[in-house]
Amino acid sequence: MSTPTPTPTPTPEAQTADATAALPADLQDERLIASQGVGGFLRAFLSRLRSGDLGSLPVVVGLVVIWGVFALRNDAFLSSRNLVNLTQQSVPTGIIALGIVLVLLLGEIDLSVGSISGLSAAILAVGFVGHGWALPLAIIAALLAGAVIGAVYGVLYTRFGVPSFVITLAGLLGFLGLQLKVLGKEGSINIPFDSAIVQFSALKFLPDATAYAVVVAAVVIYALLRLRSNQRRAVAGLSTTPVATLAVRSVALLLLLGVPVYVLNRDRGVSYMFVLFLALVVIFDFVIRRTSWGRSVLAIGGNVEAARRAGINVKRIYVTVFVFCSTLAALGGLLAAGRLAAANQSSGGGDVNLNAIAAAVIGGTSLFGGRGSAYSALLGILVIQSISNGLSLVNLGSPERYMITGGVLLLAVIVDSLSRRSRAAHGRA
Repeated sequence: MSTPTPTPTPTPEAQTADATAALPADLQDERLIASQGVGGFLRAFLSRLRSGDLGSLPVVVGLVVIWGVFALRNDAFLSSRNLVNLTQQSVPTGIIALGIVLVLLLGEIDLSVGSISGLSAAILAVGFVGHGWALPLAIIAALLAGAVIGAVYGVLYTRFGVPSFVITLAGLLGFLGLQLKVLGKEGSINIPFDSAIVQFSALKFLPDATAYAVVVAAVVIYALLRLRSNQRRAVAGLSTTPVATLAVRSVALLLLLGVPVYVLNRDRGVSYMFVLFLALVVIFDFVIRRTSWGRSVLAIGGNVEAARRAGINVKRIYVTVFVFCSTLAALGGLLAAGRLAAANQSSGGGDVNLNAIAAAVIGGTSLFGGRGSAYSALLGILVIQSISNGLSLVNLGSPERYMITGGVLLLAVIVDSLSRRSRAAHGRA
């Protein structure tokens, strides 16, 4: 009678290899396995911070500090009425800053966005009030003017190699003069309060129930998209987000959106204009992160020659980015004119230009190109407008506001430079 051959016991190395092979394809690297779970998440997060990949953390911390300081100095700062005013004040310049984010992602700059916004306000007022155009026609003409200006910038940059700094500096002066020419001798035109542009920009707010419904819809859409992503990744043999983790994230998003809406609804609520701003931020964030056009923008900002050799149509990207930037500047000018119910020689002037650029940089968009997010415009303009609003409440004026905003801007650039150096040292640049 033959003795059965004993089954060999797998070695520890073989057991580890079998366990690794059973994991999804994107987790079979030991470094990725180690980043799983709560402990792994914290280790990966701290590793990113040490390597200079700070993301939006500095500006979020800064915003919390700013709000805390002003809340201690004046109880009215965090009141529902003041926060509603803050959201409305942030929108026109925030939309302009969104265009600046796109240009900075390429490593370029547009110094003329303030003049373009003022010119668009002048075209709207003169066309609608002075010449009796239909409001939609006046709005289209103003936005089209912005788009044409951006296209001219793009052509001058790509065809003749003129630096964007010089092109847009010339545009700042030239379009300021054109704005004064369009307005004529009067220099100021009032827009009727009962017009749709004024109603939308200054007087229209979502009903409370509608605002809460929008929040719930946003959370549901987020959860469904994540579940759909899980299904696609599972089919491809990749790791998926646990349902429990997805539930926690959905609840966190619900609180993140629901609490501010509750606070704003205690006064007038969420304005139509602010909803438009948020929608544009979400749309452009999706475009930047999820489309080939957005990935091309980031690639060119990281290394234009490598992007060209990879087959990206660099000239087309430059032109489209300048068009988007100028069109968003024109839209910001329209909303500013609607909110003030007037267009005049100071429209788009003052600190509009500098605040838009500062908001994009303070929000976390790198001046060196290739790194940033559409949410930089939202976070940055909230920081700048919070400083302006808070200083007004504590009876400090423009001198202090300019100095503090300049200091915050300088600090943001220093943080960006240091984090860029740290990323390069850790091989993450």
